[in-house]
Amino acid sequence: MGVRVTTEAAKELDQCRNFGDVFELVKKTVERSLGQRRSGLMLYLAELPEQIGAYHAVGTNGIVMNKLALDAVTRSARTLRQINSYVYSILLHEYIHSLGYVDEAQARKLVFEISKENLGEDHPATEIAHRGPAEMFPGIGEPVRKEHSQNVEIVTDFDRSTDSYIK
Repeated sequence: MGVRVTTEAAKELDQCRNFGDVFELVKKTVERSLGQRRSGLMLYLAELPEQIGAYHAVGTNGIVMNKLALDAVTRSARTLRQINSYVYSILLHEYIHSLGYVDEAQARKLVFEISKENLGEDHPATEIAHRGPAEMFPGIGEPVRKEHSQNVEIVTDFDRSTDSYIK
């Protein structure tokens, strides 16, 4: 069995307790790996079709995460590390899009590379980036037999690094 390497970022991810905590780590790891960052993003939770984990509409400041997929993950995950890894992977992917990487294949490749570089090759987030969330969470992506709600929940205290125009 291989030696398990725990990076500082992996330890930080284990300590995350909410979306804002995970997103701060996403921004830190992207800046470390790509030298890019942006602020002013908002997170919304909505009931989306099962094949969509989340999306970022080009030119907006919003990330919309699929609440049904997140619920499926929280039901099937065995550890907080797995839940945080899923949230990290989804937010990282959409953050990459918000930075202007609109090509889906390029975004997926960057998510894998950033996860591997910052969290380690054997980390659950790196596995999710490599194989997709359905490998770790078999219930995700399954058709949900219910009407999708039009309700959208705004996550408060998400992007903590908004830049002020007053210096």
